[in-house]
Amino acid sequence: MAQKGDQLDRETFSCSICLDLPKDPVAIPCGHRYCMSCIKGFWDEEDQRKIYSCPRCRQTFTPRPVLGKNTMLAALVEQLKKTGLQAAPADHCYAGPEDVACDVCTGRKLKALKSCLVCLASFCEKHLQFHYESPRFNKHKLVNPSEKLQENICSRHDEVMKMFCCTDQQSICYLCSVDEHKGHDTVSAAAERTERQRELEVSRQNIQQRIQDREKDVKLLRQEVEAVNRSSDKAVEHSEKIFTELIRLIQKRSSDVKQQIRSQQETEVSRVKELQEKLEQEITELKRKDAELKQLSHTEDHNQFLHNYPSLSQLSASTDSSSINIRPLRYFEDVTAAVLELRDQLQDILREKWTNISLAVTEVDVLLSEAEPKTRAGFLKYSREITLDPNTANTRLLLSEGNRKATCIRQFYSHHPDRFNEHGQVLSRESLTGRCYWEVEWRGEWGVHVAVAYKNISRAGTSKECQFGFNDKSWMLDCNINSYEFWFNNIQTPVSGPGSSRVGVYLDHTAGILSFYSVSETMTLLHRVQTTFTQPLYAGLYLYYGATAELCKLK
Repeated sequence: MAQKGDQLDRETFSCSICLDLPKDPVAIPCGHRYCMSCIKGFWDEEDQRKIYSCPRCRQTFTPRPVLGKNTMLAALVEQLKKTGLQAAPADHCYAGPEDVACDVCTGRKLKALKSCLVCLASFCEKHLQFHYESPRFNKHKLVNPSEKLQENICSRHDEVMKMFCCTDQQSICYLCSVDEHKGHDTVSAAAERTERQRELEVSRQNIQQRIQDREKDVKLLRQEVEAVNRSSDKAVEHSEKIFTELIRLIQKRSSDVKQQIRSQQETEVSRVKELQEKLEQEITELKRKDAELKQLSHTEDHNQFLHNYPSLSQLSASTDSSSINIRPLRYFEDVTAAVLELRDQLQDILREKWTNISLAVTEVDVLLSEAEPKTRAGFLKYSREITLDPNTANTRLLLSEGNRKATCIRQFYSHHPDRFNEHGQVLSRESLTGRCYWEVEWRGEWGVHVAVAYKNISRAGTSKECQFGFNDKSWMLDCNINSYEFWFNNIQTPVSGPGSSRVGVYLDHTAGILSFYSVSETMTLLHRVQTTFTQPLYAGLYLYYGATAELCKLK
């Protein structure tokens, strides 16, 4: 109850303008009490009308009442202050360094609850009540506390900027409209705000619609990711199962061949050993017969010799050995040859079918490829920083500028299996997939070849398998001063277009697009390839003697 009584005392004696215990309290003719400075400031604003009113009850007075300090009221206020009825606000109510402070509070200021765009001041909860209670402030615009209220004041005329110049697109005061903005298209700031508010709402609707569309797209993409993952997992599972079956089939056939070979080996060895035993028995018998005949030949008794000779001269039938030399000694070599033939056929089939499988994999494209850019700025969005690989450079090529430039002049490199040992060629260090763009600046009487190639292109020798554009592992544009030619798989395609010392190359690996452009003040398409790339590509250069070519820095 005491706390409620204290609150009533504060409300009874408080100034209705500053809502605090009055300083130099005065009572006006209607009986309401105010701080002398508060009511003087309020009546100063009414001087032009010469009619003065009470801020609380709206009673009017003419002429302006003479104010005198109410000593009795001042004594009561002092007593109230001493008894502590005016409780101090909690610490969290005071304005800190990052808060907007009340402009009315004296001493330690409270946090502002609102800022007034008409008064150009900020008020705490206590001092804001006057804006809510007095009809005089009904049209004042209250906003969230702001430190930027002074930005609403014209720096030239020191007036509130309540107008907007549509011509110069800036806020102005009413004096500006008849001064430096005279004749301009001007409206009230409120009207311009209303128009911009409508535009803002349309923009928000568009944004919200785009958010909804993008959320649908994201949901769809999540579903596609799940579908791709399910499909790929199923494909891996099935392919592993199929390859496992193939491996088991090959292992079974290997086991069958082995078993047949061993069975035939056992049969043939058994036959040979049987014949061998017969021959060895015959040899033993012949040796015994030879020993008997030898002994008979030394018999001195003629009658004994003639008597025994008929029986000893009789020989048993000889074993037939005519089949021993019927065929050359090859035996199972034909089996090995047959297995080798099967292996070669399987390799050919796997190589052919692997290309189909690889193409089927690379053709999986959830998102449709974007259209090829139309301007150089569009191409530059996909520019790649590419360098040349010294390990691939032919010994006639000198690399410089951080391995971005090649010059055809005799060099000495150590042996490396990746080096082109005959053709004056070099490949990039970086592999190229996705969407890529790069440019080549070249000089030389005989021109250069700008190419892309698979990593497994042959490197050793002078055959066409090693040279860009003359095999199915590389694509090449032959650039000369006045002409171009495109080469792939040893097939030449004439190309027309403006001569230029700079060639742009655009690659969309997934879409299978490879385009060559003549780059000068404009970009002119020279040749476009639509195919399917089964491996990552590498940028390539072929230089004739005295020529230079550089992979340009585009960023």
